[in-house]
Amino acid sequence: MLNPMDMTGKLIIVTGASDGIGRAAALHLAMLGAKTVLISRDVNKLKLISEALGKNPHKIYPYDLTDLEGIEDLIRTISEENGKIDGMVHCAGVSPMMPLKSTKYDLFHNTMLINFYAFAELVRCAGKAANCNDGASFLAVSSVSSVKGNKAQSAYAASKAAVSGVIKPMAKELSSRGIRVNSVLFGIIKTGMYEKFLEQGGDMSLWNGQYLGLGSPEDAANVISFLLSDASKLITGTDLIADGGYLS
Repeated sequence: MLNPMDMTGKLIIVTGASDGIGRAAALHLAMLGAKTVLISRDVNKLKLISEALGKNPHKIYPYDLTDLEGIEDLIRTISEENGKIDGMVHCAGVSPMMPLKSTKYDLFHNTMLINFYAFAELVRCAGKAANCNDGASFLAVSSVSSVKGNKAQSAYAASKAAVSGVIKPMAKELSSRGIRVNSVLFGIIKTGMYEKFLEQGGDMSLWNGQYLGLGSPEDAANVISFLLSDASKLITGTDLIADGGYLS
């Protein structure tokens, strides 16, 4: 029976793979048959997820994606060692909470480095014909905050809105090779970032509109797998909303 979610043999890069949504996505993609390439700064956590993946074909590449200059070499190495790339999901990111009066340039810059600049550089490098197959799918994990930011989220919301702005021209430029570029706007997902949000005094009453409840990392992984699979071949240049109803 045809299964458009089958990813057997596809090489998929997952950034931020050591925890949260990234970890769940890596596990789910592997179960769908993908060959996963896992990127994170935390080599010890990468080794733990490597063990969890068991015999599934995968590779780990410890790397700090704020080092933008080295991303091109990283992508070249991945393709040379593993074959051409079929997909990439950028789950790595930060979500600082800071009142506007204290949000200076360095916070904006550091947030943009990982949330936006790293994604743009990953797509630029991975999208080259020498590094990826035609029909590849590139995806950024984004947030409803790009549309409806809450207080103390200026840097975070701006970085996610930048992602929404860049995927459309990227999608058009890469469409001649059938390459798709999308983002997914999640609401609150119960990850370590969510716990940090609470610790920093985040106001959960602002999220009462998420009337289907909070999502799990596994819920997020299902959406990510869909957008990376052939089941979504007609979707590109799009912010897919997966927010439990928050923006409705």
